[in-house]
Amino acid sequence: MVTGAAGQIAYSLLFSIAKGDVFGKDQPIILLLLDITPMLPVLEGVVMELQDCALPLLREVIATDKEEVAFKDLDAAILVGSMPRKEGMERKDLLKANVAIFRSQGAALDKYAKKTVHVLVVGNPANTNCLIAAKSAPSIPKENFSCLTRLDHNRACSQVAMRCGVPATHVKNVIIWGNHSSTQYPDVHHCKVSMSSGELACFDAVKDDSWLKGDFIATVQQRGAAVIKARKLSSAMSAAKAICDHMRDIWSGTPKGEFISMGVYSTGNPYGVPEDLIYSFPVQIKDKAWKIVDSLAINDFSKSKMDATAAELMEERDTALAFLAA
Repeated sequence: MVTGAAGQIAYSLLFSIAKGDVFGKDQPIILLLLDITPMLPVLEGVVMELQDCALPLLREVIATDKEEVAFKDLDAAILVGSMPRKEGMERKDLLKANVAIFRSQGAALDKYAKKTVHVLVVGNPANTNCLIAAKSAPSIPKENFSCLTRLDHNRACSQVAMRCGVPATHVKNVIIWGNHSSTQYPDVHHCKVSMSSGELACFDAVKDDSWLKGDFIATVQQRGAAVIKARKLSSAMSAAKAICDHMRDIWSGTPKGEFISMGVYSTGNPYGVPEDLIYSFPVQIKDKAWKIVDSLAINDFSKSKMDATAAELMEERDTALAFLAA
């Protein structure tokens, strides 16, 4: 199931899911598409296009504005739709609007979906929206909820790859710590780059520590804003690709010796991140279960940045929970 299914991210996403890029080339798919009532005519056009693709794996497409239809018996839920920030809107106003949406969707998951459902929250503020959805679905394990920081992870890999003159696939084990916001910390202290001379630590491959600790971090943090400034629309193609990467790794697992970034429940984590947050960590995935990579050395530079993004997430959480209790 995809929410916000008439939107531009979904338009890039649905074809990839339906043709087998996410759940496997032999896995039949039923797509449930949810959007608000005024968007149903647009959604009908999306359904027509999916039908016209004549895809072998796509068994059925159901377009609806009703949660009891969209959330029934789900294996996977991708929550893309959220209230976007409008001009003059403060962050707390945005949080208040989204608390109502994700409380409702969490309750619908709790009531209608399979207890084994895997839920990916994309709509911003993604970390806190994910936490609200998880808290509103008490019968579904917290471990089944995650938020998208794979787009930031992919952006970080790409920046390093371009700097080193190698394909992005030659860069592994970057980490996005924290919030999907401008406080996130893209960390390359454990990153490896495959060069013609062999596999090097990122700092040895790039040979420019000031860039890696300065402009690189700022570029990844501000990339979404840069895309909006250039395109006059937010990231859609790259967001859809990241959603596919994230869900495919949940279903198929991560390659041996590699880890990726995703926002997951922080309680019990090995890095001293405060409890009860959805915080982006390095994770490895096997049998549809994620595990935070432990025993990574964290220097003072990294620790200060990890703490700063955690502080923002705690403030967001407390504001959102106050709205939830109201």
